[in-house]
Amino acid sequence: METDSLSTHEIGEGLPVLIIHGWEMDGKVEERDFEPIFTKAPGFRRIYVDLPGMGTTPANNVKDLDDMHLRLVQFIDARLGKSKFLLVGSSCGGYLARALAQKYVEQVDGLLLRVPLIEPKDGLRDLDTFQPLVRNEQLMSSMPSEDKALLGDVLIQTPAYVKSLKAKYEEAVLPASKAADKEALDPIRADPRRYQISLASGNKHPKLLAPTLIICGRHDEAVGYRDSLRLLELYPRSTYVVLDRGTHAIPVDENGLFEALVRDWLTRVDEWRGCTER
Repeated sequence: METDSLSTHEIGEGLPVLIIHGWEMDGKVEERDFEPIFTKAPGFRRIYVDLPGMGTTPANNVKDLDDMHLRLVQFIDARLGKSKFLLVGSSCGGYLARALAQKYVEQVDGLLLRVPLIEPKDGLRDLDTFQPLVRNEQLMSSMPSEDKALLGDVLIQTPAYVKSLKAKYEEAVLPASKAADKEALDPIRADPRRYQISLASGNKHPKLLAPTLIICGRHDEAVGYRDSLRLLELYPRSTYVVLDRGTHAIPVDENGLFEALVRDWLTRVDEWRGCTER
């Protein structure tokens, strides 16, 4: 369904959950990881959105992340109005979700940030040099060249991990990346002035007091994890998790732990919403 200029896929009924994917990804990438959890947790209307130039949403002259933020604001105002809702954001989608949580602080009853982008400028990100945690040179040397090109550096070099990682890339990440409008998106990504949200810098909204979950990968090669430590002071009700074996692709094969964290967040949200005094 396409409405309010953003394509969406909605599943379920109940409290709206706006789910925002990462750069050059789409809503299907988020569905793959979150739907197995939400199907066991009734009462939520999941709204998987495609950002401009990604998925099935046309770029429509989008010029920077401020434009994307504005399109999301227009979408929320048109579709959710003054109702309460939850926000979920992955990577760059987490960056956008944080700005939206500031703007709609009275409406957001929960925030989930998965491997969130904190520092838009690549050169300022606090990243570690890649080192495999589990080495298997025989496995890696016998891997077909196309798989090596697809997967890049592999953190956990076991057959099970490689199989899970390859499935995630082939089923979700690669199709989304191929569908992305590179002509519109590449200039934004290449310009630090355009790949940031200037609108959020002057906001004076109070802290988000609703339950928050921040999931980071200890070995995240894209955004790292140390930059996100500052989020703890911004979200008083946050659970902050840094996963060993975790890369920017969380979850790969640690689905049980990922699900437990998300379900705990939903439980805290339910408790929060049940409070009469907030």
